[in-house]
Amino acid sequence: MAVIAMWKCDRDNSMFENRKEADAHDRMLELGEQFSRLLEQVIPQVDEKAAEEFGLVLARNKELIIQACKGKPEVMSEIALQDDKVTRLAASR
Repeated sequence: MAVIAMWKCDRDNSMFENRKEADAHDRMLELGEQFSRLLEQVIPQVDEKAAEEFGLVLARNKELIIQACKGKPEVMSEIALQDDKVTRLAASR
């Protein structure tokens, strides 16, 4: 029987085949949490779930956000609003 090492992300219990991917995912989630907190501070009446979703969108697309801040605002149209690894269920639509 073969044993396969898996790494578990601290924040959302996602499983990864290597530590580098798990660490990168965990850092992305931390960044998303910080974006969410910032949004909640700026707009106190924002829904917590909406702030979390927005924070994760920014975190997943941080490279495009950086490019936009450096003078290429057109790259904002390339931002992925959904996580490519997640398949939406018909009941949630």
